[in-house]
Amino acid sequence: MRITVLGATGGTGRHVVDQALNAGHRVTALVRDPARLPVTHERLETVRMPVPEPDRLRSLLSATDAVVSALAASAKGGFPATTWTGAVLSALEDDRATRLAVVSASPVGPKEPGGPLPQRLLMPLIGRLFRDAYLDLGRMEAALEASGAAWTVVRPPQLTDAPATGEYRLALDRNVPSGYRISRADLAHALLRVLDDPATVRRAVGVAD
Repeated sequence: MRITVLGATGGTGRHVVDQALNAGHRVTALVRDPARLPVTHERLETVRMPVPEPDRLRSLLSATDAVVSALAASAKGGFPATTWTGAVLSALEDDRATRLAVVSASPVGPKEPGGPLPQRLLMPLIGRLFRDAYLDLGRMEAALEASGAAWTVVRPPQLTDAPATGEYRLALDRNVPSGYRISRADLAHALLRVLDDPATVRRAVGVAD
């Protein structure tokens, strides 16, 4: 499979690149600074693109089978997830063959009733602290739903730097019950996994340990 990765120099994106290469895929990594991705591989192409370039992006995506976006939303405004996802959707022009998997966040998903008291008390504070980030991700999800693309939204909770286990849970159209964290390595695995799962097309997927 030919996979284009956005956010390839981030914590999750690096795992996506490594795991995709290890699985035998061809990878195109779109990055702001190629020096931040010190990886060389015969099946890896690194492309510098600090901001979306519509014509160039359209050309690149015409030769790809799937796009994985591991972009982090910003808590300081700017809406990078919305901006880049919109650019990808425009480049794909409602192409229903190219798969698209994007990272969102569990607070953007439906609220689960109950849960531990500390979590219920903390969530409003977290929502205020990361208001712009969640607004960015919510707008991104709305753009995906309005498109004709074959997307999957993956919503993780707190991310850690623990090693990959492959032992995590998925939940369609909801958050994972009592799912409080997942490693970036396992999140990367889930992003690649959903590309081959037709049941997740145009669906949101909760993921957690």
